Amino acid sequence: MQLSIIIPTYNEEKVIDHLLSYLKEHSGSLVKEIIVSDGGSTDDTIAIAKTSNVQVVTSTQKGRAAQMNYGASLATAEILYFLHADTFPPNNFARQIIDAYAKGFASGCFRLSFDHPSLFLKANCWFTRFNVANVRFGDQSLFVSKKIFQKIGGFTVEMILLEDQEIITRIQKLSRFVVLRDAVISSARKYVSNGVVKTQAVFYLIYLMYQLGFSQQKLITTYRKLIKQDKL
Repeated sequence: MQLSIIIPTYNEEKVIDHLLSYLKEHSGSLVKEIIVSDGGSTDDTIAIAKTSNVQVVTSTQKGRAAQMNYGASLATAEILYFLHADTFPPNNFARQIIDAYAKGFASGCFRLSFDHPSLFLKANCWFTRFNVANVRFGDQSLFVSKKIFQKIGGFTVEMILLEDQEIITRIQKLSRFVVLRDAVISSARKYVSNGVVKTQAVFYLIYLMYQLGFSQQKLITTYRKLIKQDKL
């Protein structure tokens, strides 16, 4: 068994080289391919990624969901592994995923940690060990069998926010889902720019609004109003 790693990118020139170098160093024969699915970056993301000798493609549609679907459509391994460009999995991530898959878990994620010493963030990350939707973050990455991914129709492209949480709800109806014991390390850049407590509060507000049935457009409008960023 092997993995296809799929990384959606948009203006990630500051982090993509480091991530790809790390993945190639720790992949070995368990990773069949690394696919960077770009959403039309205006910086040097594509040029930098191409120097790493990985497959770099431009998605026909911008947005993480659409980009991950496009990358998955080109993947040839039995297991798909979706990873954000600013998130580093454990160095033995491929072995952990394949071992879990062999035990009957056709999908799963890792726990979460951040590259920031905030005790508040550490406390929030502690809860990601539980297989519960309201304490799950997209940064935890996601592995799923290609067969199940295709059966459910992939990510919902209309979802710009919370697409990771939404797809897991559908995946869990068809497969056993596991939260692996080790943690990915994700960038806390958004927390640093907007304030740790404020940012986490906004994320929980967005999730609550989603659960209450607010439209994606309302979620996006609220997010843009409260969080400084250049991705949405």
